[in-house]
Amino acid sequence: MSNFRPIDRDTGFLLPPSVDEWLPERHLARFVVEVVDQLDLSAMEKAYRGAGSASYHPAMLLSLLVYGYATSVFSSRKIERATHDSVAFRFIAANQHPDHDTLAAFRRRFLKDIEALFVQVLRLAREMKLLSLGTVALDGTKIHANASRHSALSYGHAGKIEAQLKQEVAELLAQAEAADAADLPDELSIPEEIERRETRLKAIAEAKAKIEARTQERFAREQADYQAKLTAREEKIQRTGKPPRGKPPAPPSREPKAGDQINLTDEDSRIMKVAGGGFEQCYNAQALVATGSLLVVGRYVTQAANDKEQVEPMLKQTQALPESLGRVARLLTDAGFTSTANIAACERSGIEPFMAVGREAHHPSWAERFTEPPPLAVDATPLERMAHRLKTREGRSLYALRKQTPEPVFGIIKSVMGFRQFLLRGLEKANGEWNLVTMSWNIRRMFTLQAV
Repeated sequence: MSNFRPIDRDTGFLLPPSVDEWLPERHLARFVVEVVDQLDLSAMEKAYRGAGSASYHPAMLLSLLVYGYATSVFSSRKIERATHDSVAFRFIAANQHPDHDTLAAFRRRFLKDIEALFVQVLRLAREMKLLSLGTVALDGTKIHANASRHSALSYGHAGKIEAQLKQEVAELLAQAEAADAADLPDELSIPEEIERRETRLKAIAEAKAKIEARTQERFAREQADYQAKLTAREEKIQRTGKPPRGKPPAPPSREPKAGDQINLTDEDSRIMKVAGGGFEQCYNAQALVATGSLLVVGRYVTQAANDKEQVEPMLKQTQALPESLGRVARLLTDAGFTSTANIAACERSGIEPFMAVGREAHHPSWAERFTEPPPLAVDATPLERMAHRLKTREGRSLYALRKQTPEPVFGIIKSVMGFRQFLLRGLEKANGEWNLVTMSWNIRRMFTLQAV
Protein backbone atom coordinates (compact mmCIF):
# COMPACT_ATOMS: atom_id res chain seq x y z
CA MET A 1 0.00 0.00 0.00
CA SER A 2 1.37 3.42 -0.94
CA ASN A 3 2.38 5.84 1.80
CA PHE A 4 2.23 9.51 0.69
CA ARG A 5 2.48 12.76 2.59
CA PRO A 6 -0.91 14.52 2.73
CA ILE A 7 -1.55 17.53 0.50
CA ASP A 8 -3.48 20.14 2.45
CA ARG A 9 -3.85 23.62 0.93
CA ASP A 10 -6.82 24.69 3.05
CA THR A 11 -5.68 24.63 6.68
CA GLY A 12 -4.47 28.04 7.76
CA PHE A 13 -1.33 28.80 9.77
CA LEU A 14 -1.81 28.32 13.50
CA LEU A 15 0.49 31.31 14.07
CA PRO A 16 1.27 34.24 11.73
CA PRO A 17 4.09 33.12 9.43
CA SER A 18 7.47 34.91 9.46
CA VAL A 19 9.23 35.58 6.14
CA ASP A 20 12.50 35.14 8.01
CA GLU A 21 11.70 31.46 8.49
CA TRP A 22 11.06 30.87 4.78
CA LEU A 23 14.63 31.41 3.66
CA PRO A 24 17.75 29.34 4.46
CA GLU A 25 20.15 30.97 6.88
CA ARG A 26 22.84 31.33 4.22
CA HIS A 27 21.18 32.86 1.17
CA LEU A 28 22.19 35.61 -1.27
CA ALA A 29 18.96 37.53 -0.56
CA ARG A 30 19.87 37.78 3.14
CA PHE A 31 23.36 38.97 2.24
CA VAL A 32 22.02 41.64 -0.14
CA VAL A 33 19.78 43.00 2.62
CA GLU A 34 22.69 43.00 5.10
CA VAL A 35 24.95 44.91 2.67
CA VAL A 36 22.30 47.47 1.69
CA ASP A 37 21.45 48.06 5.36
CA GLN A 38 25.08 49.16 5.92
CA LEU A 39 25.03 51.71 3.09
CA ASP A 40 24.43 55.40 3.66
CA LEU A 41 21.10 56.08 1.93
CA SER A 42 20.48 59.44 3.58
CA ALA A 43 20.51 61.30 0.24
CA MET A 44 17.70 59.06 -1.01
CA GLU A 45 15.75 59.30 2.23
CA LYS A 46 15.87 63.13 2.18
CA ALA A 47 14.37 63.16 -1.33
CA TYR A 48 11.05 61.94 0.09
CA ARG A 49 8.82 64.75 1.37
CA GLY A 50 7.12 62.75 4.06
CA ALA A 51 3.69 64.08 3.15
CA GLY A 52 0.83 61.99 1.84
CA SER A 53 0.70 58.22 1.98
CA ALA A 54 3.68 56.28 3.33
CA SER A 55 6.39 55.43 0.78
CA TYR A 56 8.32 52.23 0.37
CA HIS A 57 11.73 52.53 2.03
CA PRO A 58 14.58 53.08 -0.47
CA ALA A 59 16.61 50.32 1.24
CA MET A 60 13.95 47.78 0.32
CA LEU A 61 13.55 49.02 -3.26
CA LEU A 62 17.32 49.12 -3.77
CA SER A 63 17.69 45.59 -2.37
CA LEU A 64 15.04 44.35 -4.79
CA LEU A 65 16.91 45.91 -7.73
CA VAL A 66 20.32 44.60 -6.63
CA TYR A 67 19.04 41.08 -6.02
CA GLY A 68 17.12 41.22 -9.30
CA TYR A 69 20.20 42.20 -11.32
CA ALA A 70 22.26 39.58 -9.47
CA THR A 71 19.78 36.83 -10.41
CA SER A 72 18.73 37.68 -13.98
CA VAL A 73 15.55 39.57 -13.06
CA PHE A 74 15.97 43.04 -14.54
CA SER A 75 12.59 44.43 -15.57
CA SER A 76 10.43 46.16 -12.99
CA ARG A 77 7.42 44.09 -14.07
CA LYS A 78 9.29 40.83 -13.44
CA ILE A 79 10.52 42.06 -10.04
CA GLU A 80 6.95 43.00 -9.07
CA ARG A 81 5.78 39.52 -10.09
CA ALA A 82 8.65 37.94 -8.17
CA THR A 83 7.53 39.59 -4.91
CA HIS A 84 4.50 37.31 -5.21
CA ASP A 85 6.11 34.20 -6.71
CA SER A 86 9.61 34.05 -5.17
CA VAL A 87 10.39 33.38 -1.51
CA ALA A 88 13.67 35.34 -1.83
CA PHE A 89 11.97 38.43 -3.25
CA ARG A 90 9.16 38.11 -0.67
CA PHE A 91 11.82 38.09 2.05
CA ILE A 92 13.53 41.23 0.68
CA ALA A 93 10.20 43.03 0.26
CA ALA A 94 9.04 41.92 3.73
CA ASN A 95 5.89 40.50 2.16
CA GLN A 96 5.09 43.81 0.48
CA HIS A 97 4.50 44.19 -3.24
CA PRO A 98 5.67 47.47 -4.78
CA ASP A 99 4.27 47.75 -8.29
CA HIS A 100 6.42 48.01 -11.41
CA ASP A 101 5.80 51.74 -11.80
CA THR A 102 7.20 52.36 -8.31
CA LEU A 103 10.27 50.23 -9.03
CA ALA A 104 10.90 51.81 -12.45
CA ALA A 105 10.46 55.33 -11.05
CA PHE A 106 12.87 54.60 -8.19
CA ARG A 107 15.53 53.25 -10.57
CA ARG A 108 15.09 56.22 -12.90
CA ARG A 109 15.01 58.83 -10.11
CA PHE A 110 17.97 57.58 -8.07
CA LEU A 111 20.28 56.25 -10.78
CA LYS A 112 22.93 58.86 -9.92
CA ASP A 113 22.57 58.22 -6.19
CA ILE A 114 23.02 54.48 -6.76
CA GLU A 115 26.24 55.29 -8.65
CA ALA A 116 27.66 56.88 -5.50
CA LEU A 117 27.02 53.66 -3.55
CA PHE A 118 29.51 51.69 -5.66
CA VAL A 119 32.50 52.87 -3.61
CA GLN A 120 30.64 52.20 -0.35
CA VAL A 121 30.28 48.56 -1.38
CA LEU A 122 34.03 48.44 -2.12
CA ARG A 123 34.72 49.84 1.36
CA LEU A 124 32.64 47.06 2.89
CA ALA A 125 34.56 44.49 0.84
CA ARG A 126 37.80 45.98 2.15
CA GLU A 127 36.54 45.85 5.74
CA MET A 128 35.60 42.20 5.20
CA LYS A 129 39.18 41.61 3.93
CA LEU A 130 37.81 40.51 0.56
CA LEU A 131 39.37 43.27 -1.56
CA SER A 132 43.00 44.01 -2.20
CA LEU A 133 44.11 46.44 -4.87
CA GLY A 134 47.61 46.29 -6.29
CA THR A 135 47.23 44.43 -9.57
CA VAL A 136 44.16 45.12 -11.67
CA ALA A 137 43.10 44.15 -15.19
CA LEU A 138 41.15 46.33 -17.62
CA ASP A 139 38.93 45.07 -20.41
CA GLY A 140 35.78 45.99 -22.28
CA THR A 141 32.79 44.07 -23.58
CA LYS A 142 30.05 45.01 -26.01
CA ILE A 143 26.59 45.16 -24.45
CA HIS A 144 23.57 45.47 -26.77
CA ALA A 145 21.71 48.75 -26.59
CA ASN A 146 17.94 48.83 -26.21
CA ALA A 147 17.68 49.60 -29.92
CA SER A 148 17.72 47.60 -33.11
CA ARG A 149 20.47 48.23 -35.66
CA HIS A 150 17.64 48.27 -38.22
CA SER A 151 16.48 51.60 -36.77
CA ALA A 152 19.84 53.16 -37.66
CA LEU A 153 20.09 55.80 -40.38
CA SER A 154 23.33 56.39 -42.28
CA TYR A 155 24.44 59.81 -43.48
CA GLY A 156 24.53 58.66 -47.11
CA HIS A 157 21.07 57.09 -46.95
CA ALA A 158 19.67 60.16 -45.17
CA GLY A 159 20.80 62.29 -48.11
CA LYS A 160 19.05 60.01 -50.60
CA ILE A 161 15.78 59.97 -48.62
CA GLU A 162 15.97 63.74 -48.16
CA ALA A 163 16.28 64.30 -51.94
CA GLN A 164 13.40 61.89 -52.61
CA LEU A 165 11.09 63.57 -50.07
CA LYS A 166 11.85 67.04 -51.42
CA GLN A 167 11.00 65.85 -54.92
CA GLU A 168 7.73 64.33 -53.68
CA VAL A 169 6.78 67.56 -51.89
CA ALA A 170 7.44 69.53 -55.09
CA GLU A 171 5.30 67.07 -57.09
CA LEU A 172 2.43 67.31 -54.59
CA LEU A 173 2.53 71.11 -54.64
CA ALA A 174 2.48 71.10 -58.43
CA GLN A 175 -0.42 68.66 -58.38
CA ALA A 176 -2.35 70.91 -56.01
CA GLU A 177 -1.96 73.84 -58.36
CA ALA A 178 -2.93 71.88 -61.46
CA ALA A 179 -6.21 72.48 -63.15
CA ASP A 180 -7.27 68.85 -62.85
CA ALA A 181 -6.78 68.77 -59.09
CA ALA A 182 -10.45 67.91 -58.81
CA ASP A 183 -9.74 64.58 -60.46
CA LEU A 184 -7.50 63.44 -57.59
CA PRO A 185 -8.56 60.33 -55.59
CA ASP A 186 -10.97 61.13 -52.75
CA GLU A 187 -8.74 59.44 -50.13
CA LEU A 188 -5.75 61.62 -51.09
CA SER A 189 -5.25 64.72 -48.94
CA ILE A 190 -2.43 66.76 -50.43
CA PRO A 191 -1.91 68.96 -47.29
CA GLU A 192 -1.63 65.85 -45.08
CA GLU A 193 0.78 64.17 -47.51
CA ILE A 194 2.95 67.30 -47.64
CA GLU A 195 2.89 67.67 -43.84
CA ARG A 196 3.91 64.02 -43.41
CA ARG A 197 6.92 64.46 -45.71
CA GLU A 198 7.94 67.76 -44.14
CA THR A 199 7.90 66.09 -40.70
CA ARG A 200 10.20 63.37 -42.02
CA LEU A 201 12.45 65.96 -43.63
CA LYS A 202 12.75 67.77 -40.30
CA ALA A 203 13.68 64.51 -38.50
CA ILE A 204 16.25 63.67 -41.18
CA ALA A 205 17.75 67.17 -40.98
CA GLU A 206 18.11 66.78 -37.20
CA ALA A 207 19.72 63.33 -37.63
CA LYS A 208 22.18 64.69 -40.22
CA ALA A 209 23.09 67.60 -37.93
CA LYS A 210 23.86 65.20 -35.09
CA ILE A 211 26.01 63.02 -37.37
CA GLU A 212 27.87 66.15 -38.53
CA ALA A 213 28.46 67.19 -34.91
CA ARG A 214 29.83 63.72 -34.14
CA THR A 215 32.11 64.01 -37.16
CA GLN A 216 33.70 67.15 -35.73
CA GLU A 217 34.25 65.40 -32.39
CA ARG A 218 35.82 62.45 -34.20
CA PHE A 219 37.99 64.79 -36.27
CA ALA A 220 39.35 66.42 -33.12
CA ARG A 221 40.31 63.01 -31.68
CA GLU A 222 41.78 61.71 -34.93
CA GLN A 223 43.67 64.96 -35.53
CA ALA A 224 45.37 64.66 -32.14
CA ASP A 225 46.29 61.03 -32.90
CA TYR A 226 47.51 62.04 -36.37
CA GLN A 227 49.77 64.72 -34.93
CA ALA A 228 51.13 62.26 -32.35
CA LYS A 229 52.00 59.77 -35.11
CA LEU A 230 53.73 62.50 -37.15
CA THR A 231 55.74 63.56 -34.10
CA ALA A 232 56.76 59.97 -33.35
CA ARG A 233 57.74 59.53 -36.99
CA GLU A 234 59.91 62.66 -36.93
CA GLU A 235 61.55 61.61 -33.68
CA LYS A 236 62.42 58.23 -35.14
CA ILE A 237 63.96 59.86 -38.22
CA GLN A 238 66.08 62.13 -36.02
CA ARG A 239 67.12 59.20 -33.81
CA THR A 240 67.99 56.72 -36.58
CA GLY A 241 68.66 58.98 -39.54
CA LYS A 242 66.45 56.72 -41.67
CA PRO A 243 62.87 57.16 -42.87
CA PRO A 244 60.42 54.80 -41.12
CA ARG A 245 58.96 51.88 -43.02
CA GLY A 246 55.43 52.01 -44.34
CA LYS A 247 53.28 54.84 -45.58
CA PRO A 248 53.01 58.08 -43.63
CA PRO A 249 49.75 58.42 -41.67
CA ALA A 250 46.80 59.83 -43.60
CA PRO A 251 45.23 63.05 -42.26
CA PRO A 252 41.66 62.74 -40.93
CA SER A 253 38.68 64.19 -42.78
CA ARG A 254 36.31 66.86 -41.46
CA GLU A 255 33.46 65.59 -43.63
CA PRO A 256 30.96 62.91 -42.58
CA LYS A 257 31.36 59.51 -44.19
CA ALA A 258 28.45 57.97 -46.09
CA GLY A 259 28.42 55.07 -43.63
CA ASP A 260 28.29 57.25 -40.48
CA GLN A 261 25.10 56.30 -38.66
CA ILE A 262 22.73 57.43 -35.96
CA ASN A 263 20.15 55.22 -34.30
CA LEU A 264 16.70 56.75 -34.19
CA THR A 265 15.71 54.74 -31.08
CA ASP A 266 18.86 55.29 -28.98
CA GLU A 267 20.98 57.90 -30.69
CA ASP A 268 23.83 57.55 -28.16
CA SER A 269 24.45 53.90 -29.08
CA ARG A 270 26.76 52.87 -31.90
CA ILE A 271 27.13 50.06 -34.43
CA MET A 272 29.96 47.88 -33.10
CA LYS A 273 31.60 44.63 -34.05
CA VAL A 274 30.63 41.89 -31.61
CA ALA A 275 32.22 38.62 -30.58
CA GLY A 276 31.40 35.80 -32.96
CA GLY A 277 31.24 38.13 -35.97
CA GLY A 278 28.73 40.63 -37.20
CA PHE A 279 27.75 44.12 -36.08
CA GLU A 280 25.14 45.18 -33.54
CA GLN A 281 23.83 48.33 -31.90
CA CYS A 282 25.89 48.43 -28.72
CA TYR A 283 27.73 50.26 -25.99
CA ASN A 284 31.28 49.43 -24.95
CA ALA A 285 31.14 48.55 -21.23
CA GLN A 286 34.50 48.84 -19.45
CA ALA A 287 35.46 47.16 -16.18
CA LEU A 288 38.59 47.37 -14.05
CA VAL A 289 38.84 44.14 -12.08
CA ALA A 290 41.07 43.31 -9.11
CA THR A 291 43.05 40.10 -9.56
CA GLY A 292 42.34 37.41 -6.97
CA SER A 293 39.01 38.72 -5.70
CA LEU A 294 37.54 39.46 -9.20
CA LEU A 295 35.75 42.47 -7.72
CA VAL A 296 35.09 45.34 -10.12
CA VAL A 297 36.82 48.50 -8.85
CA GLY A 298 36.25 50.77 -11.85
CA ARG A 299 33.49 50.84 -14.45
CA TYR A 300 31.92 53.03 -17.10
CA VAL A 301 30.23 52.85 -20.50
CA THR A 302 31.57 54.48 -23.65
CA GLN A 303 30.34 54.95 -27.20
CA ALA A 304 33.82 54.31 -28.61
CA ALA A 305 34.38 50.84 -30.00
CA ASN A 306 38.17 51.32 -29.77
CA ASP A 307 39.64 50.42 -26.37
CA LYS A 308 42.75 52.57 -26.81
CA GLU A 309 40.84 55.62 -25.62
CA GLN A 310 39.71 53.99 -22.38
CA VAL A 311 42.89 53.82 -20.29
CA GLU A 312 43.09 57.46 -19.19
CA PRO A 313 39.40 57.72 -18.13
CA MET A 314 39.81 54.55 -16.05
CA LEU A 315 43.03 55.86 -14.49
CA LYS A 316 41.08 58.93 -13.34
CA GLN A 317 38.57 56.62 -11.64
CA THR A 318 41.32 54.75 -9.80
CA GLN A 319 42.85 58.02 -8.61
CA ALA A 320 39.45 59.08 -7.24
CA LEU A 321 39.14 55.93 -5.10
CA PRO A 322 39.58 56.55 -1.35
CA GLU A 323 43.06 55.86 0.02
CA SER A 324 41.59 53.40 2.51
CA LEU A 325 41.04 50.96 -0.38
CA GLY A 326 44.75 50.95 -1.22
CA ARG A 327 46.44 51.96 -4.44
CA VAL A 328 46.69 50.36 -7.87
CA ALA A 329 50.30 49.37 -8.57
CA ARG A 330 50.07 47.37 -11.82
CA LEU A 331 47.66 47.47 -14.78
CA LEU A 332 47.13 44.50 -17.10
CA THR A 333 45.50 44.91 -20.53
CA ASP A 334 45.43 43.19 -23.89
CA ALA A 335 46.93 44.68 -27.05
CA GLY A 336 43.74 46.62 -27.81
CA PHE A 337 44.67 49.15 -25.10
CA THR A 338 48.34 49.52 -25.99
CA SER A 339 49.70 52.88 -27.12
CA THR A 340 52.64 55.08 -26.23
CA ALA A 341 50.26 57.66 -24.76
CA ASN A 342 48.58 55.06 -22.51
CA ILE A 343 51.94 53.76 -21.26
CA ALA A 344 52.98 57.33 -20.43
CA ALA A 345 49.65 57.97 -18.65
CA CYS A 346 50.16 54.89 -16.45
CA GLU A 347 53.70 55.92 -15.55
CA ARG A 348 52.54 59.46 -14.66
CA SER A 349 49.96 57.88 -12.33
CA GLY A 350 52.60 55.76 -10.62
CA ILE A 351 51.17 52.56 -12.14
CA GLU A 352 53.35 49.97 -13.84
CA PRO A 353 51.74 49.02 -17.18
CA PHE A 354 51.66 45.47 -18.51
CA MET A 355 50.04 45.88 -21.93
CA ALA A 356 50.45 43.29 -24.66
CA VAL A 357 52.46 44.66 -27.59
CA GLY A 358 51.24 41.99 -29.98
CA ARG A 359 49.19 38.83 -30.26
CA GLU A 360 50.12 36.28 -27.63
CA ALA A 361 51.73 33.08 -28.88
CA HIS A 362 49.68 29.97 -28.10
CA HIS A 363 52.68 27.65 -27.77
CA PRO A 364 55.78 29.53 -26.61
CA SER A 365 59.02 27.55 -26.60
CA TRP A 366 60.45 26.22 -23.36
CA ALA A 367 63.36 28.63 -23.70
CA GLU A 368 60.99 31.63 -23.60
CA ARG A 369 59.29 30.29 -20.50
CA PHE A 370 62.41 29.50 -18.47
CA THR A 371 64.95 32.12 -19.55
CA GLU A 372 65.25 35.86 -19.16
CA PRO A 373 65.41 38.22 -22.16
CA PRO A 374 68.69 39.98 -23.04
CA PRO A 375 69.34 43.32 -21.29
CA LEU A 376 67.62 46.44 -22.52
CA ALA A 377 69.40 49.15 -24.48
CA VAL A 378 70.17 52.29 -22.49
CA ASP A 379 68.09 54.52 -24.78
CA ALA A 380 65.07 52.16 -24.87
CA THR A 381 61.66 53.80 -25.32
CA PRO A 382 58.83 53.33 -22.76
CA LEU A 383 57.18 50.86 -25.18
CA GLU A 384 60.41 48.86 -25.52
CA ARG A 385 60.88 48.84 -21.73
CA MET A 386 57.38 47.48 -21.24
CA ALA A 387 57.84 44.84 -23.97
CA HIS A 388 61.03 43.75 -22.20
CA ARG A 389 59.24 43.62 -18.86
CA LEU A 390 56.57 41.34 -20.34
CA LYS A 391 59.25 38.88 -21.52
CA THR A 392 60.75 38.41 -18.06
CA ARG A 393 59.66 35.38 -16.04
CA GLU A 394 58.02 37.64 -13.45
CA GLY A 395 56.27 39.65 -16.16
CA ARG A 396 54.94 36.55 -17.91
CA SER A 397 53.65 35.15 -14.64
CA LEU A 398 51.94 38.43 -13.80
CA TYR A 399 50.46 38.94 -17.26
CA ALA A 400 48.99 35.42 -17.18
CA LEU A 401 46.50 36.79 -14.64
CA ARG A 402 44.90 39.01 -17.29
CA LYS A 403 42.81 36.38 -19.04
CA GLN A 404 41.56 34.91 -15.80
CA THR A 405 40.48 38.23 -14.34
CA PRO A 406 38.04 40.37 -16.39
CA GLU A 407 36.97 37.68 -18.87
CA PRO A 408 35.34 35.38 -16.25
CA VAL A 409 33.57 38.42 -14.78
CA PHE A 410 32.09 39.36 -18.17
CA GLY A 411 31.22 35.72 -18.80
CA ILE A 412 29.28 35.40 -15.54
CA ILE A 413 27.55 38.77 -15.96
CA LYS A 414 26.36 37.80 -19.42
CA SER A 415 25.74 34.06 -19.11
CA VAL A 416 24.87 33.51 -15.44
CA MET A 417 23.37 36.85 -14.44
CA GLY A 418 21.91 37.08 -17.95
CA PHE A 419 22.72 40.75 -18.58
CA ARG A 420 23.31 41.04 -22.34
CA GLN A 421 21.28 44.17 -23.13
CA PHE A 422 20.71 47.52 -21.46
CA LEU A 423 17.14 48.25 -20.48
CA LEU A 424 17.70 51.99 -20.30
CA ARG A 425 18.45 54.23 -23.29
CA GLY A 426 21.05 56.98 -23.60
CA LEU A 427 24.70 57.03 -22.58
CA GLU A 428 24.09 58.57 -19.15
CA LYS A 429 21.43 56.01 -18.21
CA ALA A 430 23.48 53.14 -19.66
CA ASN A 431 26.34 54.24 -17.38
CA GLY A 432 23.97 54.21 -14.42
CA GLU A 433 22.67 50.77 -15.28
CA TRP A 434 26.20 49.36 -15.79
CA ASN A 435 27.02 50.69 -12.34
CA LEU A 436 24.02 48.80 -10.95
CA VAL A 437 25.11 45.63 -12.79
CA THR A 438 28.72 45.75 -11.57
CA MET A 439 27.67 46.66 -8.01
CA SER A 440 25.28 43.70 -8.02
CA TRP A 441 28.12 41.50 -9.31
CA ASN A 442 30.38 42.74 -6.51
CA ILE A 443 27.81 41.93 -3.82
CA ARG A 444 27.19 38.51 -5.37
CA ARG A 445 30.96 37.90 -5.50
CA MET A 446 31.44 39.07 -1.90
CA PHE A 447 28.79 36.54 -0.86
CA THR A 448 30.77 33.77 -2.58
CA LEU A 449 34.14 34.91 -1.18
CA GLN A 450 32.71 35.14 2.32
CA ALA A 451 32.04 31.40 2.29
CA VAL A 452 35.56 30.47 1.21
